[in-house]
Amino acid sequence: MTEEDREYAQQWLAERGVTRTAETWRDRRSPGEALTPQQVAHAWADEALSDSGLDAPARLRLAFGLLDLLGDYWVTCELRFAVRDERHPLRADLFWDACRRRLEAPEEPKTLVYSLWVDWFEDRATAAEAFTEVLVDAVEGAPDGTARDALLRRATRVLGVSGPVPWPVKHATYRSAATVPQLHPALFRGLLGSYHDLYGDLEPRAALALLDQLDLPAATEHLAPLRAVLTAGHQNHYRAPDAWPRALDASQVP
Repeated sequence: MTEEDREYAQQWLAERGVTRTAETWRDRRSPGEALTPQQVAHAWADEALSDSGLDAPARLRLAFGLLDLLGDYWVTCELRFAVRDERHPLRADLFWDACRRRLEAPEEPKTLVYSLWVDWFEDRATAAEAFTEVLVDAVEGAPDGTARDALLRRATRVLGVSGPVPWPVKHATYRSAATVPQLHPALFRGLLGSYHDLYGDLEPRAALALLDQLDLPAATEHLAPLRAVLTAGHQNHYRAPDAWPRALDASQVP
């Protein structure tokens, strides 16, 4: 996520008559109409990814620049369509490298993180690839120093939305994350999402063993009820919808 990429995307739009003044976007084809970032994203993200005047790395840079500039979820949808295109796919290695760099940046790429959660991780056809590409190396064997800080930022952001990833895919990485104290809060959010997300997946006994390894304040919200439902063998909130309210009520008894 760089200012250069934002400027690159803004210049590309300006060359096509789409400009921004303050927070308002306008298209010279309809000068009297103010456009939202969402409208600009829907109109131009696909155009950017199919610009025949650019090579693949430049198109990818442009699309991510639009994401940085507009902050709109639709850009991530178009990126996913391009990577998954069966006829002319965008190079996946370039895409994942760009994702990793943004996930490591000091500024959190909230729209990208959301897309990982609801698009890549909820889809069983892409969950394993996406999880491996954006997380595994950030947890296992991270170096010391500045590089480690960046990897920890990436791991923290991804773990927190990894609930839908199939348990067999993420269990080993979760175990590795449990050995890194800085990742314990994020791993807790991952376990909580594994239980609560509609497509969340966990194995109760193994998840409980991981939960017991985490160094968290005793008053951490939802810690006690999560431990209770896992101890009772529940795998997912939606498979036993009454279990969580009971555990929550029990945890609030003086």
